Amino acid sequence: MIAKFAIHYIVFPEHNKREDIHYSDDPVAAESFLMHLLTGGAKINSISHDGTPMEAHQFDRMLRVATDRLAAQMLSRSLDLDYVEVKHRFGFSS
Repeated sequence: MIAKFAIHYIVFPEHNKREDIHYSDDPVAAESFLMHLLTGGAKINSISHDGTPMEAHQFDRMLRVATDRLAAQMLSRSLDLDYVEVKHRFGFSS
């Protein structure tokens, strides 16, 4: 059985050329993994859903959700705010 999401990425792309793949059946877990890749500066090559590469707008939407969650988490932690206040003040939801 094929995992719902397959994220193709390269860790430390300036020093490494080997592509790794992370598999997940849960979209929230896939977004969390994207958050870690974004934080670490990894190169995200592609995301597949049910074995088919995502279209550009789907790919962009998934990354947008991950970056919104990441920004909300960083603001919440840095400013000692709860997520409701982060959403109210900055428009980012967790």
